[in-house]
Amino acid sequence: MGTCGMNWREKGGSDEEGGFDRIGRDEEHTMRITKEDIPVRINVPGAVARQKTNFGDATGYGMIGCEYFSLRAGTDMSPLLKGLEGDLCQSPHWGYMLQGKLTVTYADGTWEVNKSGDLFYWPPGHTVKVDEDAEVILFSPQDAHGKVIDHMLRKMGA
Repeated sequence: MGTCGMNWREKGGSDEEGGFDRIGRDEEHTMRITKEDIPVRINVPGAVARQKTNFGDATGYGMIGCEYFSLRAGTDMSPLLKGLEGDLCQSPHWGYMLQGKLTVTYADGTWEVNKSGDLFYWPPGHTVKVDEDAEVILFSPQDAHGKVIDHMLRKMGA
């Protein structure tokens, strides 16, 4: 188990093979975490507060924007990212999966599955494929992600 109570699997495993959904990253580089794996800091009648520290670094990014994405199963962002550095999104994101499931692939070839109820951090250098219809809240540096969204709009001819 990792530092956040996550299990690991080799590339190519499936969720049905025991619920493992992370590959290739060490414990120090946690990118997603379930509610149950976030350490409880306060637990009193009527309130539970959980906190995961060191969950990404926003230093030097400026203002943060908030985004709400509704994504249909089968959507693959990769074609829209062609032409960006590494053909990947170069903006970091912090977020929450309201519903659905998606696979995030990183520049180093590792990937992970994010599911309903997960908090996550995606560092620069990633792409996303939607496995099940998803509703996702993102917090992103607005300038960096604005440039990515503008690039995607140009690719779509908008």
